[in-house]
Amino acid sequence: MKHGGANAMSSPFYFDPAVIQWVTANLDKIGTDVAAATAAAAIPTAGVLGPAVDEVSTAVASLFGQFADEYQTLAEKAAAFHDQFTRTMGASAAAYQSTEAASAADMLQAAIRAPGDAINGFFTQATGRPLIGNGANGYTTAQGIGTAGGAGGWLYGSGGAGGASTAAGATGGSGGSAGLIGRGGIGGLGGPGGAGGAGGAGGWLFGAGGAGGPGGSAIIPGTTGGAGGVGGAGGFFMGHGGAGGAGGAGAPGADAVIPGASGSPGGKGGAGGAGGAGGFVMGTGGDGGLGGQGGVGGAGLGGGAGGPGGVGGQAGPGGPGGVFGAQGAQGAQGAQGAFGATG
Repeated sequence: MKHGGANAMSSPFYFDPAVIQWVTANLDKIGTDVAAATAAAAIPTAGVLGPAVDEVSTAVASLFGQFADEYQTLAEKAAAFHDQFTRTMGASAAAYQSTEAASAADMLQAAIRAPGDAINGFFTQATGRPLIGNGANGYTTAQGIGTAGGAGGWLYGSGGAGGASTAAGATGGSGGSAGLIGRGGIGGLGGPGGAGGAGGAGGWLFGAGGAGGPGGSAIIPGTTGGAGGVGGAGGFFMGHGGAGGAGGAGAPGADAVIPGASGSPGGKGGAGGAGGAGGFVMGTGGDGGLGGQGGVGGAGLGGGAGGPGGVGGQAGPGGPGGVFGAQGAQGAQGAQGAFGATG
């Protein structure tokens, strides 16, 4: 028989839990037999009759008694070791079976996913989007611009959400379009005073359009809030249009700096976004977005009047319905801004 060498090191090791369970059962039987033998030995060894009066008998009896005590102590240690060894063997077999089952489940799942991953990988490399799967969400760039959400899979998948913009006046990222079946992604938030991103279109066959992103609230005194994004169109065969985004709030008016002067007017609220069109065959149009609230008027100084509040943003119109669908509801007008404080 050949031992050692590279071949010996690379040979596979096979572990059969059934064999270990059989060994554990036999170890239990061995432990029972050893315990019985120890009990039987205790009678003739530990129970030696008292010695005669001569010195030889006394020495022999003492020697047998010492042997009996040592044997019983050793037997107790052997029994404890046997019990621990048997428990360890049983636990090892159970742990191996559990690990083996988990490994088999992982291998099965990997085998199921492998064909789909390969097909998706091919479509992603060839067209830039997978066959099945949701599009990636947009993000905010270092310049504060929201990027568009990724498109959903060609066959099935919803579009990713558009990224939010943080730069003043920047439009939010558009929501990604769905594939054959899926929902359009929602538009991203506009930067301060910027419009919200448009919602993504629903699936070509089935799927609702994504909602438009909200307009950004204005921050420069007296300026108008950003308009809400337009809702995405529903799927061609069936799908509701996405709701229009809400308009951003107008900026507060500037406070007076000259005694007796009035505060400046607050900015207008941004217009609500239009609802997306419903599916061509069947689908309700999306509801229009809510107009943004007008900004608060600036405060007067030294007896000067406060500035008037800004006008609320215009309501967004509802989207048209499909052949068998109703038009979406119009959004509400934005609230008027409050007057500024009198100086």
